[in-house]
Amino acid sequence: MAQLWGGRFTKETDQLVYNFNASITFDQKFYRQDIKGSIAHVKMLAASGILTEEEKDQILAGLSGILRDVEEGTLEISSKYEDIHSFVEATLIDRIGDAGKKLHTGRSRNDQVALDMKLYIRDEIGEMKELLITLMKVLQRIMEENVDTYMPGFTHLQKAQPLTLAHHIGAYMEMFKRDFGRLFDIYDRMNYCPLGSGALAGTTYPLDREMTASLLSFYGPTLNSMDSVADRDYLIELLSAMSTIMMHLSRFCEEIIIWNTNEYQFVDIDDAYSTGSSIMPQKKNPDIAELVRGKTGRVYGALMSILTTMKGLPLAYNKDMQEDKELTFDAIDTVKGCLALFTGMVDTMSFRKKVMADSAKNGFTNATDAADYLVNHGVPFRDAHGIVGRLVLTCIHKGISLDELSLEEYKEISPVFEEDIYEAISLKTCVEKRNTIGAPGQEAMRKVIEINRAFLEEISC
Repeated sequence: MAQLWGGRFTKETDQLVYNFNASITFDQKFYRQDIKGSIAHVKMLAASGILTEEEKDQILAGLSGILRDVEEGTLEISSKYEDIHSFVEATLIDRIGDAGKKLHTGRSRNDQVALDMKLYIRDEIGEMKELLITLMKVLQRIMEENVDTYMPGFTHLQKAQPLTLAHHIGAYMEMFKRDFGRLFDIYDRMNYCPLGSGALAGTTYPLDREMTASLLSFYGPTLNSMDSVADRDYLIELLSAMSTIMMHLSRFCEEIIIWNTNEYQFVDIDDAYSTGSSIMPQKKNPDIAELVRGKTGRVYGALMSILTTMKGLPLAYNKDMQEDKELTFDAIDTVKGCLALFTGMVDTMSFRKKVMADSAKNGFTNATDAADYLVNHGVPFRDAHGIVGRLVLTCIHKGISLDELSLEEYKEISPVFEEDIYEAISLKTCVEKRNTIGAPGQEAMRKVIEINRAFLEEISC
């Protein structure tokens, strides 16, 4: 058992206790961040006169060698060490001798792990933002190609009013734009450096915390050493934001699953993102969409776990906080994987435009526009509502749509109707006359598409 402490103890740690306490099996993910943070720390120690230039050069060369060897696979991170910090420091001492023993001057594992986690999360936020950008570019393409692809809009899973595929996809575009903004906000709020806070009360060494923060591209140092080592707010925020991303993906997947059913047939999921049945040869299952929907609960669970872990912890550091890592790592991997697979599925998915348009016609989605027609001809809205309700009932009995009723049948229910009713309730008219910003009409949609294009250009720079 290789550990960085023990002078105060007279007995070896029980092996089961050691195994239970150790974190090397999962915090080895931090090896890059741990070495990067140590390099900045050593440069600062030398600049502050705490290390000599020779000691600095020895330690930096040793750390760089460890990083190179781990990445090339010639140095294995061993589970005989308690954590990644122990592994790096012990390996350094083995390689360069006494100079390596000065690496830990002016810091604690408490502020070290806080730094490693922030550096790791910062990198992962960058990767998630890139995945969201890729997804939004796919959605933007679909919107641009489908400003005149008519389909039913739904409330309560009942056909409500006609709109376009571009408008429907645009709703998810807005969700993912907000998700991107949340990640940006989290990065902005968390980007302060905890290194130099020590175990909880700072240090007597003349550390230049501003220099360390600058070397590691933080905005500056954290301002309270107790909060620095006890803060996990940024993880809670990240897990909350990732839960929201998964919720949006899950809602989208649910609709794709519905649209993919034999009853709807709005979409055709590419074979590469579908699976078959071991017994039913006709089946083509939307397994990727279902798995993304299912994995949403996994990310929610991580959020609830860390909230529960943190809710009763006194200041400052407590070992409970070690529980933040595995669940966060798993949630990040889950979200990244789901974003990548979902993007591929949507990018290769084809839309059955005629089926969608026919569904809008046959679902009385133009009933509201028929009522508006009457209102525009002087009929009070409440009376118009009742008249159109009777028209819909007639169509149901006949098994036809409003477009298929004869003018005589219209006039039997209300003499106000004239030949222009058919133009008034066509899908094109129903959609195109709705052109306030945010509505599905082409003029309004093209404005939104242009806004989205500018947004994507800005965040892709």
